[in-house]
Amino acid sequence: MKPGDLVVRNSYGSDVIFRIEGFRNESAIIKGTDYRLLADSPLDDLSVVENPELTGAAQQVKIKVTQTMERMQQQQLHQQMGWTERQGQGQPTPQSPQSYFEVPGVVLHLDGDANYMKKSMQLYSSMRVPAHGLHVDESRMAEMVYRLLPQIKPDIIVITGHDGVLKHRDQRSEYYNLNGYKNSQNFVNAVQVARDYDKSKDGLVVIAGACQSHYEALLHAGANFASSPGRILIHALDPVYIAIKASYTPFKDTINLPDVINGTISGIDGVGGIETMGRYRVGLPRPKAQMSQNAYHDHQSYNGYNGYNGYNVM
Repeated sequence: MKPGDLVVRNSYGSDVIFRIEGFRNESAIIKGTDYRLLADSPLDDLSVVENPELTGAAQQVKIKVTQTMERMQQQQLHQQMGWTERQGQGQPTPQSPQSYFEVPGVVLHLDGDANYMKKSMQLYSSMRVPAHGLHVDESRMAEMVYRLLPQIKPDIIVITGHDGVLKHRDQRSEYYNLNGYKNSQNFVNAVQVARDYDKSKDGLVVIAGACQSHYEALLHAGANFASSPGRILIHALDPVYIAIKASYTPFKDTINLPDVINGTISGIDGVGGIETMGRYRVGLPRPKAQMSQNAYHDHQSYNGYNGYNGYNVM
């Protein structure tokens, strides 16, 4: 085995595919390819996966991701068509003076994993969501939230990375103890900073947590959505999916909780939240000049702005 190899853990029923990041003593440091899990494992418990696309676990995840993305695209299309019909318009054209423009909510995404951040930014771009992405170590997230919120002034902030219940902990006694988690305290600190900046849960939508994070503590700190109610592994793109839903839910409507939670890859044990207003608006008529930083987006064409994309803050 060598760094970069794809492996599964035999003792866990080979349910999750990992990539070997390195070695320490007789163990391998492994990171989930689809799930936000960073762990170590004895070498003799690992088996190399030659064709990951052929494994049942990988196929199920791929199908679920595809279904989720298709559903979001259909919802966006129906939303656009519905707004046009309510205004008594025909389908707008680039030449039509009545063509409206979209103002989806702007996302600031802080991620403790550089690879997951890149995947997240690609998804924001494909779904026409204006997003700023930053790779930052979990221990520095509160500091970066404090610095970036006044600069970017997002509508939605995602605070995620790696987390998990620490080994050798009695889950019954440590379940609600923040000291029993790898990074939940860091996420809580960052959420508290965000709420100090904007106390309104409809003014700034906060999405926080990773695999097995302390769900209750994150909600108590002020998050609108958090992981993980069932202390399970969450898919790397679950926080992104919720952010996209918030970005494209009209500001007069609450985000449909059953729809958004059940639409995630991990489901209701992976992510939960509270009633929250959306951050999407439309405007009429379409501006003739390009707005700064592509803040407003003509529904006929989209030029996404991904500020901070690729920056690493460790």
